[in-house]
Amino acid sequence: MIETERLLLRPLRVEDVDVFVALHEDERVNQFVGAYSRQQALERLELIERQWAERGHGLCAVELKSSGEFIGRCGLNFWEVFEEVELGWTLKAEAWGRGYATEAARACTEWGFAALDSDYFTAMIRPGNTASVRVAERLGFTPLREDELLGNPVTVYSLNRPSALV
Repeated sequence: MIETERLLLRPLRVEDVDVFVALHEDERVNQFVGAYSRQQALERLELIERQWAERGHGLCAVELKSSGEFIGRCGLNFWEVFEEVELGWTLKAEAWGRGYATEAARACTEWGFAALDSDYFTAMIRPGNTASVRVAERLGFTPLREDELLGNPVTVYSLNRPSALV
């Protein structure tokens, strides 16, 4: 569990299927990350649970400390195709513009560099997702390369391990 001033982050579980599907049903959200059927969401959440068990990291549910409300997901995902760990974040549209994505992503980054042996993390952002670009830039990510993820073009941003942690 990762705790910030306003948020609690805990590993996503299969039991989160309903809020996970609801998060991705909103067209404002899924335009950059896609939607999930219930079955697809269950399969994705099983993979997330397996990654936590096998690699010690994965995606987290983001919940408001004040109410326990699920407002999105954030965390570190290993992409075998790239041999890289990506920091990703997706929040409900109603939670946008309040700094939650930056707060959650910063906490995951700090936790990840402390817990994992990665020299850098990536953030893969689809064209037009200016809000995520701003979050990445606030965290210190810079463009690394253009690539393709799950059939979609992305700009891959990267953030190197802070020298104090080397």
